[in-house]
Amino acid sequence: MSYLHSFIGGTQENRAKEPLTIDQIQRYAPSAFASQAHESRSERYTYIPTANVIEGMIKAGFQPFSASQSRSRIAGKSEYTKHMIRFRHPDFGMTRTVGEVYPEVVLINSHDGTSAYRLIAGMYRLVCSNGLMVSESEMGSVNVHHKGNILENVIEGSFRVVEHSANVLQSARSWERLQLSDGEQKAFAEAAHTVRFADSEGKVNTPITASQLLAPRRSEDTGADLWHTFNRVQENVIKGGLHGVQRDGQGLRLRAVSTRQVKGIDQDVKLNRALWQLAERMAELKAVAA
Repeated sequence: MSYLHSFIGGTQENRAKEPLTIDQIQRYAPSAFASQAHESRSERYTYIPTANVIEGMIKAGFQPFSASQSRSRIAGKSEYTKHMIRFRHPDFGMTRTVGEVYPEVVLINSHDGTSAYRLIAGMYRLVCSNGLMVSESEMGSVNVHHKGNILENVIEGSFRVVEHSANVLQSARSWERLQLSDGEQKAFAEAAHTVRFADSEGKVNTPITASQLLAPRRSEDTGADLWHTFNRVQENVIKGGLHGVQRDGQGLRLRAVSTRQVKGIDQDVKLNRALWQLAERMAELKAVAA
């Protein structure tokens, strides 16, 4: 069995070519198997461990292919912190028309009160072993709060989300047919550059340029269409590894800098969904111009 490893929030993430076992998920996302909710939760908090939900998802036909969790700097919370499991369902299979993409359901939860059960429509692109997430539009996500019949609601929501994710592949197919000019590609990259690097005031201070986000990492990603442009930018934003040179705080010495892989679950979700929305808007603008 072959695995792809990365680190998210201090915990190793597992990307497998075959479905993960329960033992493997527990290794990479131990907080999903917390035996109880964090002590900060009130009596109104309905505690159902994510482990039970994972088993229910598997019985419903969903197969887990990735597991990770976030780090907590608060003492005693690491066993309850936010975790993310990515599932696929065989009834919503891979499409080879857009670079071998699998529809996925991204399940996020915590047992410390920082997250309800959250289901997000996602996609996994085999050629770059990269996980995508779609925007909030239409049926992009479902929230299930910690009350009522949680397991039933999560499974029902998962079918709705993965069906939406499969339908979103139609967007990817249409994006392959949308050719972007050099100026349009640059505009897309500049918007993504701001999303990735701007501070809370919208200011960008990095030697990494927007054009670097357009650089392909493999021959399969070359092309001026919207789908390939989006994928190049998304991978460069999320995977990191871009290099630049800037002066130190005193402006005296030059120093080399490089971007890091996005590891936090919240930032991963935020950036992925923002980039997808940028691509949606570009497609809308191209449709109006046509």
